[in-house]
Amino acid sequence: MLIDFFFALKSARIPVSIKEFMVLLEGLKQSVIEPSLDEFYYFSRMVLVKDEQHFDKFDKAFGAYFNGAAGAFDAQIEIPEDWLLKKLERELSPEEKALVEKLGGWDALMKRLAELIKEQKERHEGGNRWIGTGGTSPFGNGGFNPEGIRIGGPSAGNRSAVKVWEARAYRDYDDQVELGTRNIKLALRRLRRFAREGSELELDLPDTIGSTARNAGWLDIKMVPERRNNIKVLMLLDVGGTMDEHIARTEELFSAARAEFKHMEFYYFHNCVYEYLWKNNRRRHAERFPTWEILRKHTPDTKLILVGDATMSPYEILQPGGSVEYNNEEAGAVWLQRLTSTFPKFVWLNPEPEALWQYRQSIAVIQQIVRQRMYPITLDGLERSMRTLSK
Repeated sequence: MLIDFFFALKSARIPVSIKEFMVLLEGLKQSVIEPSLDEFYYFSRMVLVKDEQHFDKFDKAFGAYFNGAAGAFDAQIEIPEDWLLKKLERELSPEEKALVEKLGGWDALMKRLAELIKEQKERHEGGNRWIGTGGTSPFGNGGFNPEGIRIGGPSAGNRSAVKVWEARAYRDYDDQVELGTRNIKLALRRLRRFAREGSELELDLPDTIGSTARNAGWLDIKMVPERRNNIKVLMLLDVGGTMDEHIARTEELFSAARAEFKHMEFYYFHNCVYEYLWKNNRRRHAERFPTWEILRKHTPDTKLILVGDATMSPYEILQPGGSVEYNNEEAGAVWLQRLTSTFPKFVWLNPEPEALWQYRQSIAVIQQIVRQRMYPITLDGLERSMRTLSK
């Protein structure tokens, strides 16, 4: 069984060795862990994976291989308490949601939260007033309110929180993803054509010599497309939250761009751009890059590509302090305008289906800021966006 697991990791391009695999088997033989799938996951990752950049590949390979095997490890399965409280994560009908009134704007929302923090002394479940789980209160998680603050715990999927009070972990996009679909491969060719700069053709010296020799010394000049790739690209990628639904498509695009653009820099942001960006999601709180420095570092001829679903509360774009994670000093719209003014050649690529854009208020706001230069991540959308960047 574990031999096949070893080969599954190798197939996922994780650099595991026989020596490390033997250490894993010896540890199991010595019973260093309990017979639990969770403990085996952490133990095997610790022994077999030596670089954190491979953690995501390991997670995918582990999940695919051991899918449905949890029962073989856990003899006694306890039903989690949170599962028993599933009834609190109720799905309201459209009529019920229409009855939930907004609290009165950003300032009123923050004032009310401060009052409840002072008043509330214990955990609360359900209802429409206290900080808790389920229900229709603007504060808590797992319920519904059209203008709420999610405090800890999972979202119910309504995407209506204007701020999130929790430490969230995002993962970097994998730039080694194999491009598996024909449409993305065709898009890659258009990116390659876009990357050429200068003369369209250059002398193919080896072919010219060979062709001349075959023609008994008569000169036969052969030309090929120029291979220079001097274009400069700055890619800013939205990560986490609703972008988790678009990881596969974004990774395919990211892989294509990394392969085709020799001079490309990338940074991450969450929902909207503010005063700092980051390059590594595991260290995003420790290693931050001021957006002002990035604006000064790159020349105006740099092509700016923003990638994100633009799905958020409008507060996050228009309101100082509107970020879901911290109190930003300036509104996201201000930073987007600075970026688009500094880099006149820019586009916004959106993985969200274009047919849904009309239902997202935040997308309409972003489209106005980027002067309608928003395109879907489809073959046609990439063609149009590359045409815009080439003008």
